[in-house]
Formats: sequence, structure tokens, C-alpha cells
Amino acid sequence: MRPASSLSRPIVGAFILFGVVLSLFFAVLAALVVEGIEVHLVDERLAEVEKWARPRAAAGLPADLPAGLRFHRGDDIPLSLRALPAGVSEAEVDGIGLHVLAGADERGPYVVVDHESDYEEIEILVYSMFAAFFAGFVTLALFLGRFVGRRIVTPLRELADAVGQGAFALPHTERGDELGTLARALAAHTRELRDYLDRERLFTGDVSHELRTPLTVIMGAAEILVENGRSPAVQAPAQRIYRAAQEATECVTVLLVLARAPQLALFSPVSVNEIARRETERYQAMVTGRPVTLRCVGDAAFRICAPAELCVSAIANLIRNACQYTEQGEVTVVIEPGRITVEDTGRGLPDAVRQTLGEGARPIPSSGSAGTGLGLSLVKRICEYLGASLVYENRPSGGSRFTIIFPVSFTPS
Repeated sequence: MRPASSLSRPIVGAFILFGVVLSLFFAVLAALVVEGIEVHLVDERLAEVEKWARPRAAAGLPADLPAGLRFHRGDDIPLSLRALPAGVSEAEVDGIGLHVLAGADERGPYVVVDHESDYEEIEILVYSMFAAFFAGFVTLALFLGRFVGRRIVTPLRELADAVGQGAFALPHTERGDELGTLARALAAHTRELRDYLDRERLFTGDVSHELRTPLTVIMGAAEILVENGRSPAVQAPAQRIYRAAQEATECVTVLLVLARAPQLALFSPVSVNEIARRETERYQAMVTGRPVTLRCVGDAAFRICAPAELCVSAIANLIRNACQYTEQGEVTVVIEPGRITVEDTGRGLPDAVRQTLGEGARPIPSSGSAGTGLGLSLVKRICEYLGASLVYENRPSGGSRFTIIFPVSFTPS
């Protein structure tokens, strides 16, 4: 099915406009020619008859005129032709069209009448032929425009389909015209993008794999210190080291998932509401001993097909940031069908962060993410990967409200 904004439509329109303008030009030209022929065949014919018949009638000699032509003088002029103005005019008598040349001399008025002129029929025939020519030429322009439009649009559509399907070999690169130049430019640009993405995936994968081993060692050492350390001066730093290493390990896992192409349909459904409640419980320790309440409200239950690590990381980052930068008040995690909202009574986002929040091409400055160094930028990347939306609002009473709106393909639990 041809799209409503197809390039072939203006091409067809241009051909039709060209056909209409050219046909009108020939129609005007034909009208001038027909009028000229009328003057030559009718008016001049009547003038010649007048020059020949008037002297003979004045001398009393018979005027043998060709069939259909009559010369009348004085009382011999029919009543219906006596009031005609001087010169050539058209009249209709008893349903018959006449060309009449009226004049006067010293002997009185006279008329020359062409009774059997078939010029009107010829004129109608000529105009009918030009009307048929107009319709035929416009129709021809329509079909020619559609043919040319298809010849131009079809290769472009094939090229666009090949690019959209990620084909390695693009069509029409061998052509020597502008389309071939465009195809070769797209092929070169596609190769550059593919090479860049491959390098990025390889780099992310290599770095992530290289980080897993030292992080595992750090977590093991910190866990030993926590279990065997008797001094609070040792256990507290060891616990912080363990949490930071654990979060860094989770971040590495998330980056590995983001480096792959999103094929969400292949993943098993995960319960987003359970993740939100679990992460709320997990970060209760961050607000312990502070005038801050962390709570989870809402009983909606829904699942989405996605990597569980990404859902955990997105929700955890929002909760962690809210807890870290809320000095007093409350942090509320709201569970609704198809969405998770995290709102706080903190000081809100800086203007620079808020202005760049909707710009996907620029990294979002993070207010901190407890060691990940990615913060809201990571949340936004995860939302884009999942096909979800991240919406930020200022709370009327102060603070921030972040909402993750998941795709409509979520299913109730």
C-alpha cells in the first residue's frame, strides 16, 4: 500500500499540472485559430459576394450566386434581417443559423445572407476534438506521472527497506546516478555505524568481564572481614566495601545486558511490583536513624517480559537517590498498573539536571548513585532499552517525582 506522503504523489501532480497547462495553451491557440478561420471563410466570403453582387443588382443584372448565398436589397430584405447592425453578424431564422453581412449605399440598405454555411458544425467538431484531446492528454499525463513516480520511488523504497532490515549489502550501489550515490553513502555510513556498535559492544563486554574477577575478590575479602572482624572500626568499613562491590557487580551485569540487542520477547515475565517492594525493604537501612520514612504503597500487580537485572537497577537507582538526598520527610514508592513512581520530599533536582533530563543524546548529570557513578543516566538508558518512559515532575510541596511508565504489553500478575 502506498503511503499517504509518498514521493510519487507530487510527481504525478506535476505531470497532471503540466498536462492541464499544456492542454489549456493549445485550447487557447485553437480558439484563436478557429476565430481566424471564421473571419477568413465566412466574413471574407460574404465581403467578396457583396463586391460582386451589389454592382450587378444596381445595374439590374441577375446575380447568379453559389448555393446557399443570397443578396437582398430594400424591400426584398426579410423582416427578421432588417434591423441588423452594419457588418457581419449571426442570426437565427426558423431554427437555422445564418451569417449576415448588412450594409447600405446610395440605393438603400442591403444584406448578403449565407443560408447553408456549415462552419458552425465544423467549429463544434473542432472544439469537440480539442476537448477529447484535453481529456486524453491529462489522462496520459496521469499514467505517465504514475509510471515515472514508480520508477523513482520503487528503488528508494527498496533501499529504505534494506536499510531498515539491517541488510549488509544495499541495493542500487552499482548505479551511476544520484540514487547510486545515495546508496553508496548509506552503505558506507551503515558500515561505520555497525563497526562502531561492534566496537562498543566488544569494549563493554571485555571491560565488564575483566571487572567481574576483581569485584568478586573484593566482595569475598569484605565478607571475610565482616564475619571475622570483631572491632566496629573494621566491620563498618568492611560492610561499606561489600555493599559498594555488590552494587558495582550489579552495574556490570546491567551494562552487559544493555550491550546486547533488545529482544524482550525472549525473556520470562518478571513481577515489577515485587521488585519495587523488595528494593524498598532493601534500602530501609539508608534511612535508619534519620527523620526520613521510606514506604511502599499500592497493591497493583503486573509483569513485563524483560531482564530482571534491568528492572531492579532502574527502580533501585531511583529509590537510592531519593533516600540519599532527602534530609527529612518521606520517600514513597507508589505501585500502579503499568507504572512505578518514586517521590520524595527532598530539595529536588538542580536546574541543569532537569533541563537535560529529556535530551537522550546528552548524559544526565547524576546527583550520586552510591558508587555506580551513573545515576539517572543509567535509569534513562534502561527505560529506553525496555521501551518504557521516564517522567520527572516537581512535587507542588517540594521534592521530586519520578515515574517509570512501562510498555502497554505488561500483563497482570
